[in-house]
Amino acid sequence: MNELESVGVAELKTSNNSVVMASFGLGSCVAIAMFDPYKKVGGLAHVMLPESRGKERERNPAKFADTAVRFLVDELVRRGARLRNLRCKIVGGSQMFEILGPGSRGDGSEENPKPWHIGARNVEAVKQALKEMGVPLIGEDTGGNYGRTVRFNTSTGEVEVSSINHGRTVI
Repeated sequence: MNELESVGVAELKTSNNSVVMASFGLGSCVAIAMFDPYKKVGGLAHVMLPESRGKERERNPAKFADTAVRFLVDELVRRGARLRNLRCKIVGGSQMFEILGPGSRGDGSEENPKPWHIGARNVEAVKQALKEMGVPLIGEDTGGNYGRTVRFNTSTGEVEVSSINHGRTVI
């Protein structure tokens, strides 16, 4: 049986050993599972927000989609992966709650308050960063309005997604 490593919110872990990395309770966050199938090197990032600003970028690049993808690629290459061989699968990005965006008071005083769909913005930001890095997205289980748990096998690239009301699937 493979060792289980938990990857919490705004964390990123990589390994060139056969391990299963897990992120529990993904809502609007996005889990980025990236691996080199030839070198058997993989990593998992648990992204909380779409973009970083200022000093936050340096303090915790794993927290933000725009910095986590590059940081994950760099860490995997450092462990022996080849950029051209990297593949990615993403999970999460749900709209768990209706949250009104910045400037919305939520008291009905605005004519058309805009909801702040952080989950969809996280997914979009991850996809954009993957495109910029040239890493193909080969699978995803994103969106909806429910939480997920992800287990990622770093040696096979298999990503198991489970949810209380939606069962289990493998991408």
